[in-house]
Amino acid sequence: MRTALKIGLMLLCFAAQGLNAWAQGAPSPAGLPPVQTVITAQAESPMSPAVKARWDHIAAELRCLVCQNETLASSHAELALDLRRELRSLIEQGQSDADIRSFMVSRYGDFVLYKPEVKPVTWLLWFGPFVLLLLALAVALRLMRRAPQAPVPLTDSERTRVRQLLES
Repeated sequence: MRTALKIGLMLLCFAAQGLNAWAQGAPSPAGLPPVQTVITAQAESPMSPAVKARWDHIAAELRCLVCQNETLASSHAELALDLRRELRSLIEQGQSDADIRSFMVSRYGDFVLYKPEVKPVTWLLWFGPFVLLLLALAVALRLMRRAPQAPVPLTDSERTRVRQLLES
């Protein structure tokens, strides 16, 4: 069983190395172009200034679905590259900014917007942190206003036990 597991892991490692080499630009046995060459060729084709300005504006409003804390324009994830390519094709097809945003939201949900709209579905996202902050402040104030409890006096047997512990 262990030998079969070791062989399986070795085969998996060899397959991963081959895929990684192909993705880095090494020629594949099947004669397919390397992934990086295809992506670079599409990403480097020039855009007109109007398309570039619209692309910059819309890509800054969309969130990378992988990085989550970066805009689509600044992310280096592969999915972000695909989304940027899709965004560019939608712009070149002549769709309006609102149509592109609604298409992205219908496909990926409100999460794709870097600043989602305020609507009942996103209320928790917008107001949840403030509600939690107010709740924490209320609990802290309640704990601070609570009257300190008077110390309970020790019994005679407890006092003798304490003395014994301190003297030994």
